[in-house]
Amino acid sequence: MDRFLAGVERRAYRMAWIATSSREDALDIVQDAMLRLVKTYAGRPEAEWGPLFQRIVQSVIRDWYRRTQVRNRWRQWLGLARESADDAPGGDPLETTIASPDPGPDGRLASRHAIDALDAALQALPLRQHQAFLLRQWEGLSVAETAAAMGISAGSVKTHYSRAVQTLRDKLEDHWP
Repeated sequence: MDRFLAGVERRAYRMAWIATSSREDALDIVQDAMLRLVKTYAGRPEAEWGPLFQRIVQSVIRDWYRRTQVRNRWRQWLGLARESADDAPGGDPLETTIASPDPGPDGRLASRHAIDALDAALQALPLRQHQAFLLRQWEGLSVAETAAAMGISAGSVKTHYSRAVQTLRDKLEDHWP
């Protein structure tokens, strides 16, 4: 179980950070999802852990969105400002990926802008589209596994994924040839 959790921790954190834009909330989501997996499903076969973990992560993210909406309603009612989002976390593979071994300053700057644009475009997607896209592309889950993880039909996964891809293509067309 430890090996499995170590293997999915970084990607789960990235998904949660994209969903929340908050380092602390993302860490809490991943920790909560890992604890739920261990408590409830440790006795299940290892082959089932991946889809189960993704379903738990998506469920915890949806719970976070619900709690945030309630908190924001109270803040509005009480006249309090919304908390500011944390800065982007460092050390992430998407943030440190460079197109060539030595792209030079201009290449690094272009890569940085492209990565920032990708982060912004992913965060702007509606929740279901961003979940479908990350589970299919980032985690490499099949349509059926994604549907199970998200708790929706395979047809809905295809629709959300297709819309996400189209939106990302439109928003990111200036960053790729």
